[in-house]
Amino acid sequence: MSAAAPLEEVPESRRWWARAAFAAVLCAAAVPIAATSSGGAIVLLITCIGGVLVAVAATYWFLISRGFLRWCALGLAVLVPLVVLFLLIQAGLLWVVVVSVALIVLAVACARAALRERRADSAMIEHPAPTWRHPFLIMNPRSGGGKVVKFDLQRKAEELGAEVALLEGPGPVDVDALARHAVERGADLLGVAGGDGTQALVAGIAAEHDLPFLVISAGTRNHFALDLGLDREDPTGCLDALRDGVELHVDLGKINGRTFVNNSSFGVYAEVVQSPAYREDKAGTVLEMLPDLIKGAKGARLRARVDGATVDGPQAVLVSNGPYGSNDLAGLGRRTRLDRGALGAVAISAASTREAVGLLRRATKQGLIQRNAAEVVVDADVPEIPVGVDGEALLMSTPVRCTIEPRALRVVVPRHRPGVPPAQPALDLVRLRELAWGHRGAPPVTASASTPAAE
Repeated sequence: MSAAAPLEEVPESRRWWARAAFAAVLCAAAVPIAATSSGGAIVLLITCIGGVLVAVAATYWFLISRGFLRWCALGLAVLVPLVVLFLLIQAGLLWVVVVSVALIVLAVACARAALRERRADSAMIEHPAPTWRHPFLIMNPRSGGGKVVKFDLQRKAEELGAEVALLEGPGPVDVDALARHAVERGADLLGVAGGDGTQALVAGIAAEHDLPFLVISAGTRNHFALDLGLDREDPTGCLDALRDGVELHVDLGKINGRTFVNNSSFGVYAEVVQSPAYREDKAGTVLEMLPDLIKGAKGARLRARVDGATVDGPQAVLVSNGPYGSNDLAGLGRRTRLDRGALGAVAISAASTREAVGLLRRATKQGLIQRNAAEVVVDADVPEIPVGVDGEALLMSTPVRCTIEPRALRVVVPRHRPGVPPAQPALDLVRLRELAWGHRGAPPVTASASTPAAE
């Protein structure tokens, strides 16, 4: 039996931030009551809530409809907030809403200040970097709008003693074979200046041979580089790791044996990006395909198993190499650490207007499941399903199995780099109350590969 966890040392400033959050909420509730009669306050509340619900429902109908009905829904989504605003102005209550909303915003800011993870807790452990003799870097001159050429990365890397292979020529280059051949010739460090898909492919080979891996942020989005604390705007700074670097031991995701460094997506997004028309007209293709995908008239019916829990028929599933911030469901935000030893899993179901509105409440049983897990298996009623892996559109045989390899990759980063800011914390009211009034509940759950943590 493990020893009991010591009482948590909570700075007094965090207690006062928590108390300020509760005080701001009480003031926000008191303003409409003080400014109007009790009946007027109820009418005001019903008007605002009703307007939000109708706008959300109309937006959902815009997504699942076509033709005239779609544009009617869009008009309703735009018109309802304007009508609510007009009614409040006519009743002379607009100032009440403005003050109450300002107090709610203040309450949220105070709550996040109280709950925010300490920077020391969000920093990955740094290890001494080894001395290498034969760094081998793969650079894609077309990636990121030509950053390799723009920042003269090839020349600068070669001046630091690296061998550089450019992905150029009339046909596609076998990156896997290129990296493996470099290892056979004695490369003792592998690196990539390119997109996250290429980064993931070479990272898997580096991990397989226990070699250090260098990430150079020369891609378009560079989410992996961002979550390593690197500068996405200046890939030249990444090369500083060759002369003054440290090692970070980070997790690697696996999907049917293939490595991914960011995320794998299933369902609506994966179906859309498979369309040949998507690259030419992204917005038009999405609007054309969404109605059938959301209503289940097109595409495979998915079934996701997140450790022991099963989700039947989700419209979208996102599996990430480490959990994203609790407020980021699309995988477009930040991961404060890449060494937590757990997958992040999000499954979204919104096959009806009621379920779409339910997403506003972040309901775990009516529309949204968000967990950390050791394994996610996505099955379907067809032998193959489209999957987006680090932004690349693929077809994979079902069932598709996603796992995590804790701290499998040795990433070399510059000693001096921007770093990763702490993520915005989830608004945990139980934890906030403990901070405000000094009660100590169960210690916060730490995600691990063996213990999934429900939201």
